[in-house]
Amino acid sequence: MGQKIHPNGFRVGITRDWDSRWFARGNGFGDLLVEDDKIRRFITREYYFAGIPKIEIERKGDQIMILVHCARPGVLIGRKGVKVDKLKEQLEGLSGKSITLNIHEITQPELNAQLVAQNVAEQLERRASFRRALKRTLQNTMDRGAKGIKLRIGGRLGGSEIARVEMQIRGSIPLTTLSADIDYGFAEARCTYGRIGVKAWIYKGPIRKGALTRGR
Repeated sequence: MGQKIHPNGFRVGITRDWDSRWFARGNGFGDLLVEDDKIRRFITREYYFAGIPKIEIERKGDQIMILVHCARPGVLIGRKGVKVDKLKEQLEGLSGKSITLNIHEITQPELNAQLVAQNVAEQLERRASFRRALKRTLQNTMDRGAKGIKLRIGGRLGGSEIARVEMQIRGSIPLTTLSADIDYGFAEARCTYGRIGVKAWIYKGPIRKGALTRGR
C-alpha cells in the first residue's frame, strides 16, 4: 500500500509558510476556514484565465487581507482598476467584512508548478497531443533555470478506452529532501471523453537553512 504525502504540506513550517495566517478561538475556527475556502473558490472561478496559482489570506479582527499571486495581473486589475474594485466589492458582500486586496505578479510562470499544470491541462482541453504537450512544457521549464521537473498525467489519454498514466522527468527531483525548494501543482483537463489529472513537481534548488518561502 502506497504511503504518500502532499509535497507542499510536507514542508509547511519548515521551508514553506501557511497560505492562511490567522488565529481563532473555539468554534470560530471552522467558520473562518469555510470562509477562506469560499473566497479562494470564488476568485479562482471568476478569474481563472488570469493565471492564479495561489491566494494568501491574513486576518486582523474583522479585516481580511488577501494577497493574490497572478501571472496576468492586467486581466484581474482591468482598465484603471475597475475589475479589482468590483472584485473587492464582491468579496466584501461574500464575507460581510472589510477587504484589503493586493496583487502580486508572477514574473516566471514557467517555474510555478500550479501554472505549469494548468497550462498542460489547457493544452489537453484543446486536443493537443499529450506527449508533445509534456515535452514542450518540460523544455520550457528547464530553459528557465529549473533544476528538475516531473509531470504526471492520468486518465483516458488521447481518448483511449482504458485510462492510464504517462510520466516524464527532466533533471533531479529530491522529493524526500526537506531543504529542497520543490513546488507542486495539480490541475484537471475537462475533455469530452472525461477528465485528465495533471500533476507537476518543479525543483528550483536548495533553500538556505532556516528560510521560509511563500511560493513564487
